[in-house]
Amino acid sequence: MIVLGLTGSIGMGKSTVAAMFAELGVPVFDADAEVHKLQGPGGALVAEIEAEFPDTTTALGVDRTLLREAVLADPTAFARLEAIIHPAVTDARNAFLDSNRDRPLVVLDVPLLFEAGGWKHVDKIAVVSAPPEVQRERVLARPGMTVARFEAILARQLPDAEKRARADFVIPTGVPIGETRAAVRDVTACLVGPAVG
Repeated sequence: MIVLGLTGSIGMGKSTVAAMFAELGVPVFDADAEVHKLQGPGGALVAEIEAEFPDTTTALGVDRTLLREAVLADPTAFARLEAIIHPAVTDARNAFLDSNRDRPLVVLDVPLLFEAGGWKHVDKIAVVSAPPEVQRERVLARPGMTVARFEAILARQLPDAEKRARADFVIPTGVPIGETRAAVRDVTACLVGPAVG
């Protein structure tokens, strides 16, 4: 089994590309979706997060806006949050890998693959990338996003150019979607041949 780490900075189109891999029959582990599940209603981490960051949860689980405000400007708080989340996500990732061990290729969709050290646990890395102006337009169109928040998030992420330099594959997303889809097919074929499923 080849484990492909899929990553990219905020607004680069990683979720769209992950869906393209899934459409080709490649199993995809979505780290963000796992975090949402762990922090959602009845989620396994809700009580622990509330204990560490009081008044950041509701009956619907973690209020991501309140939690973000509690940790965004404080590196030590962010590190405490990561210490809660990362072990649980690692357990889920390991279960995913175990359940797909007979597949020729799997994708680990991890936003902070480089920043959190996840690159050490994959065989190859694909980075999704778009021009900075496309990224900015996409991110600032999100509900509740501000320039200050966007810049704070970017400051926590490895620059796009550095991610591209460290990648085995770069998948462009600032191009017509057909070109992005073709790039995903090319990466898949390069790793395991034209047929996956």
